Amino acid sequence: MIEIEISNGWVQFLEFIQNRCTSAEYENWIVPIQLLNASPEEITLEVPNIFVQEYLLDNFKDVLAHFLPLRASGDPAIRFVISATKKEPSSGKSLPEPEPEEPAFAQNDIKLNHQYRFEQFIEGPSNQFVKSAAVGVAARPGKSYNPLFIHGGVGLGKTHLLHSIGHYCLEHHPRLRVAVITTESFIIDIVDALRTKSIDKMKRFYRNLDVLLVDDIQFLQNRLNFEEEFCNTFEALINQNKQIVITCDKPPTQLKLSERLIARMEWGLVAHMDVPDLETRVAIIKQKSESRGFDIPNQIAFFVAEHIYNNVRQLEGAINRLCAHSRLMAQELNQEIVEKILSEMFQMSSPHKKISVENILKGVAAVFEVRISEIKGESRHKEIALARQVAMYLAKELIDDSLMKIAASFGGKTHSTLLHAWKKIADQIQINETLRRQVQMVKRNIES
Repeated sequence: MIEIEISNGWVQFLEFIQNRCTSAEYENWIVPIQLLNASPEEITLEVPNIFVQEYLLDNFKDVLAHFLPLRASGDPAIRFVISATKKEPSSGKSLPEPEPEEPAFAQNDIKLNHQYRFEQFIEGPSNQFVKSAAVGVAARPGKSYNPLFIHGGVGLGKTHLLHSIGHYCLEHHPRLRVAVITTESFIIDIVDALRTKSIDKMKRFYRNLDVLLVDDIQFLQNRLNFEEEFCNTFEALINQNKQIVITCDKPPTQLKLSERLIARMEWGLVAHMDVPDLETRVAIIKQKSESRGFDIPNQIAFFVAEHIYNNVRQLEGAINRLCAHSRLMAQELNQEIVEKILSEMFQMSSPHKKISVENILKGVAAVFEVRISEIKGESRHKEIALARQVAMYLAKELIDDSLMKIAASFGGKTHSTLLHAWKKIADQIQINETLRRQVQMVKRNIES
C-alpha cells in the first residue's frame, strides 16, 4: 500500500510539472524516465543517460522533495539506473536489434525568420558597430571576426542580426553549410544522439559546418557535460577557420562557464548592443507600422518611443496593439487613447526618487545650453526665456508642492507667472515636435 502511495507521488510529480515546462522539454527530458521501483525509503528511476539525470536534479530537485521520500540530508531519495548499463536476460534466441531512429538535428528544427534580414534592421548609434560587424562576418565568413560574440539585453535585436547573417550567407555563399540554433536545441540534439546511439553522426554534422550561429549561450551555464561538448565543437570549427557567431544577454566574463570556453569566446570580437536612443526607437516604430500598412502619426510615434525604451520587442507589441485598435474600432489615435491602450506597457521612473527644482534647473540648463543663473534671472532673451518656461512647466508637472513655493524657487517669481509658463509650454509641445523632444529629454534625464 505504501509502495502504491510512493508510485502515486511520482505520477503526481509528472502531472505537476507537465504544464510548467514546454512540450518539447517535457517530451525530450521527462518522458524517457521510467519508474522501476518504489519503497518508503527510496524510488528507483531508469534514465537513458547521465544528462537526463542531471537535468532532472538541476531543474526539479526542490519540487521532487514535495512528492517523494527524503534522505536525512533533505534531498529526494532517488536511485538512478542508466538504461544502457542494464543487462537483458538471455533468452537463447537472438532478436534483431531495432534500427535506431534518425536523429532530427538542429537544422531541421530551427528555421530562419524571414522578417529578420539586414534590410529590416533599423540602425542607430546604439547598434551601428554591432550591425557593421555582423555585415562584415556575413560577407566574409571565417575571415573577419571569428568568433563574433554579440551581447545585450532582452529584445534589442540580437536574434535579428543572427538570422540576418544566416540569410546573407545562404543567398551570397550558397555552397556554405549554415546552421542557426538555440543553445537548448544543441542540448536536445546531444540527448537525442545519445538515445539513438548516433553521437558520432551528430558530432560530424556540427563539425562539418561552415557557419554556426548560436542564440542564447547563457543557457549553457551550470551544464558541464553539455558545455564540454560545445567547447569541443567550438574548437574544431575555429581550427578549420569556420565562422561562429554567438549571442548572449551578458558579456563572456559574466557567464558561469569554464575559463576555457570564456577564453575561446573572447578570441574574436565581443560587441555590445545597447538600448536604442529615442530617434532610433521612433524609426523602428515608423518602419514596423508601415510594414503593417498602418501610418502612425509622428507625434504618437514619439510619445510611444518616450515611454517604451528598454525593449524593441515591446515596441513591436505596442504597434500591434495600436494597429488592431485603430482597425477594429475605426478610431483615429491620439495621445489619450494611446496612453489608455498601452498604459501597462509604459515604463515609469522609480517612484522613490525625489525631484527638486535644482534637478530640473540642471537638466534644462544642460539641454538648452544656458546657465542656471540665467534661468533664475530676468533676461528676456528668447533662448533663456524658453528655457525658463520649460523649467517652470516641468516643476509644476513633477513636484508636488504649492505653486507659490515652486515659483519662489525661480528667483522669486509669482505663481501666476508659473501658471502662464506652464500653459504656454503645454500648448507648444502639442504642435512643436522639437520642443516636445527637448522637454522629454530633460524629463528623462531628471528621472533616470
